[in-house]
Amino acid sequence: MHDQTHTTESGQDLYPADRLHNAREAAARAGLDALLISPGADLRYLTGYDAKPLERLTCLVLPVEGSPFLLVPALEQPAAQASPAGRLGIEITGWNETDDPYAIVAARLPAWTARVGVDNHMWAEKTTAFHAALPGARQELAGSVLNELRMRKTPQEAAALRRAGAAIDRVHTRMGEWLRAGRTEREVGRDIAAAITEGHARVDFVIVGSGPNSASPHHELSDRVIRPGDPVVVDIGGTTRDGYCSDSTRVYAVGKPPEEFRQLHDVLLRAQIAQTDAVRPGITAEQLDAVGRDAITDAGYGEYFIHRTGHGIGLESHEEPYIVSGNRLPLEPGMAFSVEPGIYLPGRYGARIEDIVICTEDGGDRLNRTDRDLVVLP
Repeated sequence: MHDQTHTTESGQDLYPADRLHNAREAAARAGLDALLISPGADLRYLTGYDAKPLERLTCLVLPVEGSPFLLVPALEQPAAQASPAGRLGIEITGWNETDDPYAIVAARLPAWTARVGVDNHMWAEKTTAFHAALPGARQELAGSVLNELRMRKTPQEAAALRRAGAAIDRVHTRMGEWLRAGRTEREVGRDIAAAITEGHARVDFVIVGSGPNSASPHHELSDRVIRPGDPVVVDIGGTTRDGYCSDSTRVYAVGKPPEEFRQLHDVLLRAQIAQTDAVRPGITAEQLDAVGRDAITDAGYGEYFIHRTGHGIGLESHEEPYIVSGNRLPLEPGMAFSVEPGIYLPGRYGARIEDIVICTEDGGDRLNRTDRDLVVLP
């Protein structure tokens, strides 16, 4: 669990009380009778409480009729009260070790409860226990309700994402301190992780893919020694102290890279710039994906762009909306997502350029401002 400030630099709360009201109304429109939200991003979104994911049940119970309450293990009640949830004016109830928390929830829900939304990441043992406690209630995913709310960022959330973007940019600007021939990917990754913690509460991931490893989009750190001329993909991200995520990828070369790689990177850069420039309200997620995919295909690399263009970002590094073929969702102001096309030649090398972009009334606001060109290090 990480320390969160819960307010923007201007002092505005990142977890306003109207989120509970909005979620209740959205649940009612979806025909649900209640939402059951366990520890994770949905609970943080609704209450600001960054609860520990334990075998003991912590659950926000949000009925469409009646008062919401937060049920927590008694030993976690002080932490819950001290979190932003304690300022929302909702009941925070502790349960003791000999209590059945699922029975407590069932007893407090209306007898006619027939459909409940459980958060998408609730542990299976907890959904099973709720099924036993509420045998007459059909379980559905709360994501069908909450994703619609979470993917449209408020100005305060957008400001938090901008701070996260600036924090990860500062790490990329220091890459020359660590990335050089003779060091292993793992050694470089350790230095990067230490730098991420200077502007974040935690490190979420560090990818350092050198040489042929750069052709693996989700390559893990390895003991491969970086060699002169190696292209290196560096994809890094963390979670800031106010709970919002960063994610940015840049491509480096240690010494002079192969000329073919420069040409590949030029194709990728043009495609990524075209995509970030194309962000605007009304363009669909799949249309935005096609902007870059078509450019890469026209240059002869289409079969080597093997993943979607991007993912939403906020309290999680991957959330709605997903920028991918088949997603006809029109982009709206407040939606935040990555734009990260890639080209990967198996066994040889690859490249990916990633920026976080927020859709605004006027187009796209690119949060990552470091140079997107190939950075050649000595």
